[in-house]
Amino acid sequence: MNPLTEKQIRTSFINATRRETTQATLPDLTAVRWDQLDYLGWRDRKAPLSAYVVLELADEPTGILLRAGTPSATTVRRKAVCAWCRDLASVEAAMFVARRGGSAGRAGNTIGTLVCEDFSCSRNVRRPPTSSDAGTDAELVRELIIQDRVAGLRERATRFVQEVAATL
Repeated sequence: MNPLTEKQIRTSFINATRRETTQATLPDLTAVRWDQLDYLGWRDRKAPLSAYVVLELADEPTGILLRAGTPSATTVRRKAVCAWCRDLASVEAAMFVARRGGSAGRAGNTIGTLVCEDFSCSRNVRRPPTSSDAGTDAELVRELIIQDRVAGLRERATRFVQEVAATL
């Protein structure tokens, strides 16, 4: 992913109001390892139910505002597969809901997905394949598996952002 500035991030959101984008608490952009990311995702430390994802769509940064479900004391947490990286073991997946862009979003239409709570998908797809994934084959096979995982993550995350952008 190409490095982004604060201004690029704040102007990239397709489903947030101007007020929501100016109030968003951004991560420390100097600490981000851009070459290891397929998308930039974070939870707002000042508003824990708010989360943000920015990825490159047609070579332009495109961001979406997500809302996490409200935790309940009676809710039983279960492991779930992240819809983007398809990882189960590393991190819990959480339901995030995005208001659709344009008039559909203003009418209250939303779309949801299960994503790693800490948006660690880029790290998860780059972990070395296990022997059950790759067998005892050469390092080239292991690299191909990682490339396939990265491509799948990019495709699924992009498809979700495109669905948010689509007007009904």
